[in-house]
Amino acid sequence: MAGFAEDILQAAEAAELEIQEAVRALDRVVDHNQWKVIQAFQRHQVSDFHFAGSTGYAYNDRGREVLDLVYADVFGAEAALVRPHFASGTHTLSTALFGVLRPGDELLYITGRPYDTLHKVIGQPGDGTGSLADFGITYGEVALSETGDVDWAAVEAVLTPRTKVVGIQRSRGYDWRSSFSVAQIGEMAARIKELAPQAIVFVDNCYGEFTEALEPTQLGVDLMAGSLIKNPGGGLAETGGYICGRRELVELSAYRLTAPGIGGEVGAMLGTTRGLYQGLFMAPHTVGQAIKGSIFAASVFARCGFKTKPAWNEPRTDLIQAVAFDGPEHLIAFVQGIQKAAAVDSHVVPEPWDMPGYEHPVIMAAGTFIQGGSLELSADAPIRAPYIGYMQGGLTYSHVKYGVLMALQSMRDRKLL
Repeated sequence: MAGFAEDILQAAEAAELEIQEAVRALDRVVDHNQWKVIQAFQRHQVSDFHFAGSTGYAYNDRGREVLDLVYADVFGAEAALVRPHFASGTHTLSTALFGVLRPGDELLYITGRPYDTLHKVIGQPGDGTGSLADFGITYGEVALSETGDVDWAAVEAVLTPRTKVVGIQRSRGYDWRSSFSVAQIGEMAARIKELAPQAIVFVDNCYGEFTEALEPTQLGVDLMAGSLIKNPGGGLAETGGYICGRRELVELSAYRLTAPGIGGEVGAMLGTTRGLYQGLFMAPHTVGQAIKGSIFAASVFARCGFKTKPAWNEPRTDLIQAVAFDGPEHLIAFVQGIQKAAAVDSHVVPEPWDMPGYEHPVIMAAGTFIQGGSLELSADAPIRAPYIGYMQGGLTYSHVKYGVLMALQSMRDRKLL
């Protein structure tokens, strides 16, 4: 292919040969999830009239109601709340947490410090921002062990009767660790139920949907949330999020989204319904394309001398591919190369900046059709040691492949490769 160095193309060709069996195994997961989604549509008799928009209060919006039922079915939950009114994944997670926590309760994360944008949601006592802490909700966290596992001795030491919600972040966030599998999360949920029967097990499922054959709510998780501009929106949802789990907890979350006593009974869909249904239908396939691209990326970057996590032949339980670089110059060249491969805004050169909600300057490549849509090919990284780039998404495998080659060529052009 014109424009790429010959050794980069050779590494790509060797990588595609190497990953063939991993891709075949992935295809079986895609088939399972695609059929699961179709069967949920069929069970709830989805028809074209469900795609009609609604306005005003939107009472009795049957399309909205059935969409909730389909999501609950797909995720093996009692109930679901699927709405375009969620502005982001952070907003969705925040709504769920504020929905079920009360003054005097404790939120305890057992998978280490959560993703940067949740730090302001958790807050500090008296910060005046309306954070959880501002409402008298305390927070604790337990760091993962050196092997990346939950430190159960430390968890047992800090659990109290006030621990109302135990939080689990499925994805790695900005950490150099493996994401948690659904089986691991199921084991965590069972252990928490033994140690603290009163606690609600809550999972941030962002980036994880449809990467495996099961979802956390099918293995004992009480409440779960995610973003529609990530995996379950299939690249078609223009905005929104979902919350699913035990019926009474989803209802409390709905009261927080709208108002007590109103909950999920109102909320105009304003023409978004078709995209949410069709995005869910497309999600298993599109997630599969993105994961195939991540497997390819892991193989190619490893061949070029970089550490990758997960490795190409390790299990996948989220979209994110982490690559460790030698310094900020490599990291910036990598992200800028991903941007150059975009169909949208390829002419824009991303630079590190102080992005709201983050504690360090962040550089982001996001040439996407949906702003912030990280099921589309994107990459980001905090400019801090260790210098790790996080690539995710890709609506098509070919686009991810192009982005990886462009990132490597960007480093080559700067004599960094």
